[in-house]
Amino acid sequence: MTRKQRRMGVIGMGLAMLGISAALVLTALEDSIVFFYSPTDLIEKKAPTGQRLRIGGLVEQGSVKKHNDGVTTIFTVTDTANTVQVAYRGVLPDLFREGQGIVAEGMYQKAGTFRADEVLAKHDENYMPPEVADALKKAGTWKGDGKK
Repeated sequence: MTRKQRRMGVIGMGLAMLGISAALVLTALEDSIVFFYSPTDLIEKKAPTGQRLRIGGLVEQGSVKKHNDGVTTIFTVTDTANTVQVAYRGVLPDLFREGQGIVAEGMYQKAGTFRADEVLAKHDENYMPPEVADALKKAGTWKGDGKK
């Protein structure tokens, strides 16, 4: 075997080991890589409590209520199959309203509620966060214009 063949063999083995390592890491982290949970995912996958994550869906009609302190807003997020109650302390985005898609970042609590640190609302009349649209399509309740 020539020197060039040995070098190519070592490079090939190194690339193979790198590929196997990447596959093992991705397989081990399969459930924790999820960047976004729908209310159904939170319930079915038993999302970890006390860990930062994102949820999204539609703000349920008639669910938005201001807490007595005047700063905390409590509302329900739905994917039309399941719902999750969200508590947010702060000023909501101007475009936040019932029936619209949102993504909230925060922590899932043991009581089954979600304490949000940040709430992101749609930015124009046709926009919905892609994660929310995909979750609604998966649930079979998407009423979009057919565009992705």
